[in-house]
Amino acid sequence: MRSWTVKLGKGIGAMKREGISRGGRRSAEAFFKLFRKVGSGDILFISSGVGDSAKYRSERQAEELSLHGFKCSVTVQDNPLLPRYADRFKIFIFQKTIYSKTVAKMIGKIKEQKKEIIFETDDLVFDLEFLRGMDFFENMNALEKKQYETGVGSEILKDEYVKTCVTTTSFLADKLKKFGKQVFISKNKLSNYDAGIAHNLYDKRTESGGEKVKIGYFSGTASHDKDFETVKDALIHILEKYPQVELHLFGPLEIDHIYEKFSRRVIRHPFVSWEKHLENISGIDISIAPLESGNPFCESKSELKFIEAGIVGVPTVATATRTFREAIEDGMDGFVASNSAEWFEKIEKLILNESLPRNMGKEAREKTLREYTTKNSHNSEYYNYLRRKLK
Repeated sequence: MRSWTVKLGKGIGAMKREGISRGGRRSAEAFFKLFRKVGSGDILFISSGVGDSAKYRSERQAEELSLHGFKCSVTVQDNPLLPRYADRFKIFIFQKTIYSKTVAKMIGKIKEQKKEIIFETDDLVFDLEFLRGMDFFENMNALEKKQYETGVGSEILKDEYVKTCVTTTSFLADKLKKFGKQVFISKNKLSNYDAGIAHNLYDKRTESGGEKVKIGYFSGTASHDKDFETVKDALIHILEKYPQVELHLFGPLEIDHIYEKFSRRVIRHPFVSWEKHLENISGIDISIAPLESGNPFCESKSELKFIEAGIVGVPTVATATRTFREAIEDGMDGFVASNSAEWFEKIEKLILNESLPRNMGKEAREKTLREYTTKNSHNSEYYNYLRRKLK
């Protein structure tokens, strides 16, 4: 029952944050995912749901592996038929899965058949210690919080039968290795469909221009107020010094009264579809990706904001976390910033040098196409491991 209780909480939370229309659609989408056809094959992803995490870590990962010769399928953790699929696949990847009676029954059957179980995560939600004090956790309703009572998927991670994990970043890999697991890094990647949409948006973008400079922040979920606070002073300085600059805020974000004097140049945007999201990114000049420095939960975040902007040719200024330092060649295909002074300095460079955003965006796009798409994916060590398990 815990899984369904959490689902109810998530539905209520989604409608509260995103409105009845969009929140209701997301809840309906999650319901109908229960009945998506699941055949048989090599690898089954058991997805956490229908949000961005599930999209990137199950559906796009399945597409990547399919392009490398694996026969993959995706289902959701609340599928009541889940235990039946233990007979149909050889490898099972549990993507941030809540441990329910149905999941436990499926895992029991997998173990009986001595098949492979892989634990998959893209953040630190498997450990409750890292969640306390995080905005998104504190703002959840009581039903939503139930999924975090023991850490999401911690039962699977700590199971001695489970020897292998897959994750998004080297920071997370180090955390998972402490559990005595073999860990593979498989980065977030954009699908063929994403790349096709982005190609058309990039062509239109290179033909356009304007006198205004648009800085965009895409919060995604209602959990980034503290992240945004780290760049607030630099943005205020930018807005005061450069009247041609507009700040566009996409998604839920609480901003204090200090922005009232810039009201005409601070534009709020609601949640939108994935396709519209890419279009919105292509319509700005500079994307920012601030994170709360020194917070392990923030350190675990992937370079997703860099690649979503990069695929449409938009340069990113990001907090200098380990992941962003590894992903971005500072000054070439983006910028990383460690403090408020650096945030101001690097945003200012993009404002003053008319050709820099275009050139940097071009470099970011080329890197994204080369390293962060399912079509051009390359991770031979991981693929070879999976092939050995299929023999």
